[in-house]
Amino acid sequence: MTNIGIKHLIAILVYMAFVVGIGAYFARKANKNPESFFLGGRSLGPWVTAFSAEASDMSGYLLMGIPGLAYWTGLSEAGWTCIGLAIGTYLNFLIVSKRLRRYSVAIGAFTVPDYFSKRFREEKKVLMMISSLVIIVFFAVYAAQCLSACGKLFANIFNINYHAMMIVSAVFVLLYTFLGGFLAESASDFLQAIVMVTVLVIVVALMTIHAGGFGTIIANARSIDGFLSLTKSATPSLESVNSFGKASSYGFLSIVSTLAWGLGYFGMPQVLLRFMGIRSEKELKLSRRVAIIWVVISMAAAMFIGIAGRSIIGLDYLSNNASENVFIDASAMFLPPFLAGLAAAGVLAASVSSSDSYLLISSSAISQSIFRSIVKKDATDKQVIWCSRISLCVITIVAMIIAWNSNSTIFGITSFAWAGFGAAFGPLMLFSLFWKRTTYASAIAGMISGGLMVFIWKLLIKPLGGVFGVYELLPSFVVSSLVIVIVSLFTHNKNSEIDRDFEKAKSGC
Repeated sequence: MTNIGIKHLIAILVYMAFVVGIGAYFARKANKNPESFFLGGRSLGPWVTAFSAEASDMSGYLLMGIPGLAYWTGLSEAGWTCIGLAIGTYLNFLIVSKRLRRYSVAIGAFTVPDYFSKRFREEKKVLMMISSLVIIVFFAVYAAQCLSACGKLFANIFNINYHAMMIVSAVFVLLYTFLGGFLAESASDFLQAIVMVTVLVIVVALMTIHAGGFGTIIANARSIDGFLSLTKSATPSLESVNSFGKASSYGFLSIVSTLAWGLGYFGMPQVLLRFMGIRSEKELKLSRRVAIIWVVISMAAAMFIGIAGRSIIGLDYLSNNASENVFIDASAMFLPPFLAGLAAAGVLAASVSSSDSYLLISSSAISQSIFRSIVKKDATDKQVIWCSRISLCVITIVAMIIAWNSNSTIFGITSFAWAGFGAAFGPLMLFSLFWKRTTYASAIAGMISGGLMVFIWKLLIKPLGGVFGVYELLPSFVVSSLVIVIVSLFTHNKNSEIDRDFEKAKSGC
């Protein structure tokens, strides 16, 4: 390994040691009981809530996926995606956070499947089982995306085998999630959110200076047909660097489809858990402001890195997959070795902050929602926690298998898992919180129809192209919503206990 590589490694190891230390620090408190392990005893402050919610959401696609997409086709798809995500972030905090916090306290729920089950006071735990399976399936895919980002990062920096680096990353994530649970995850996500936005802003500044200023970058981008347009998409050559054909149209249907990314937030368990875990609903207003500022700055910087990459010699890529390295390559090019290592730690932060959330929530779905609620109802707290840790190991292995193909794009993997949660959980979360007449039967039907439609649209309908080429989240979200409304109207049966819970959550009493 070269001297530069050693400095990169030292910076990353310092960061990793610090994060593992956080896990060790919170280990004792996390082991008190399942609520402490999975929800931190509802003790999160507003800043930790905001930063950890966004860091756990903005996985490797923030520092690799979005810059790569902006570099490859320009502003349109990356821009509308980021606009949709920003709107979704704000509305989720504004609409969902307070009501979910109240409802989860009123019914004593501390996981998303637990909330759905207790919201409808089910006895046979069918809804809990289905929601747990949704979490396990889509979070395995999501965690795979994060491990893939880590593998690509280290393979690129140290010129070491991708698969070996992915395994090392998986072990690291598993270690501190295993130790500290939700509190460790949230505290480390707070740190990682700061690292992510800091390195993004620094790299943007250095790229701008090196390229000759902001004006030079914009002038070069404008010279590429459709590159800075929100209604056109650039068409890069696969054979010659910085060679483009005539831009393709990015019309109304594509814009609406891309904005639909924002709908995914209403069903994201890793974000919803932060709403449930904050210590006071009064602090959610500050959390909302902090979160939206962080999101706007981070995503704007990530997009600009991709755009600026077209103006810098040496940042040359001939595929979308390869262009996802633009942030890392720019960091290595312009930062001193140790700081470049910290920038690499930023990518690690983005990926780890998400994968730990995915693994923890998936393990809670198995241990709390399936093992204790269905398989062994008299399980002790200690047995539940150990079941969770065994589940962590198994799900990590599955995620590694999914991520084994190094040629898949981070953005592509993310979009599928995001659609799955957004369609399966999003509509039901909104209806269950705000429409009293939502029924148990409609909850099951809506969740199943939304999740299945993601697969059906992605694999069978979307390949037809044309009007069917929209992002699978949009039609799946609509289908799930319609099913919930229709089934509720046909199966409504007044239940005084459910109505009482609803009114208690509504009033906050």
